[in-house]
Amino acid sequence: MNKEAVIQEIIAALTAQVEAYHRAARDAYAAATDPGSRAENKYDTRSLEASYLARGQAMRVAETEEALVAYRALRCRPLEAGEPAALGALVQLTGPEGVSCYFLGPTAGGTEVQHEGREILVITPSSPLGQLLVGAKVGSQVVLPGGRSGQRSQVVAVL
Repeated sequence: MNKEAVIQEIIAALTAQVEAYHRAARDAYAAATDPGSRAENKYDTRSLEASYLARGQAMRVAETEEALVAYRALRCRPLEAGEPAALGALVQLTGPEGVSCYFLGPTAGGTEVQHEGREILVITPSSPLGQLLVGAKVGSQVVLPGGRSGQRSQVVAVL
């Protein structure tokens, strides 16, 4: 797998998210400032709720734009055979559910991209799975956290 191509896929996914968040933020702002959403009585909170939503959407835009900056600046070198996983590594695990692929990224954990017919999930080193994979080498066994708690997987590739 080509890590630079994976990074470009992540950048494309984040760019699409930023555009969607911008639209949502504009819509929420318009709803918050629309004269028709003024409170009809003291219990009517439509305008207030819309302003909270607009603020939240604006925060998502800012976070995703920061992630874009981080990925555009990310330079990944090829890892040598036997080298442990670190930031910028592609890690493949095999377990009872088959092969799964992860990209250890600086931010934007949870982002999913397709590359060479495989789904790759971005995880950060601060996530529970990221903490297990940082430093892992080919052949290492990991016990998956969360919903697959207790499930054992083996590291089959660190690229």
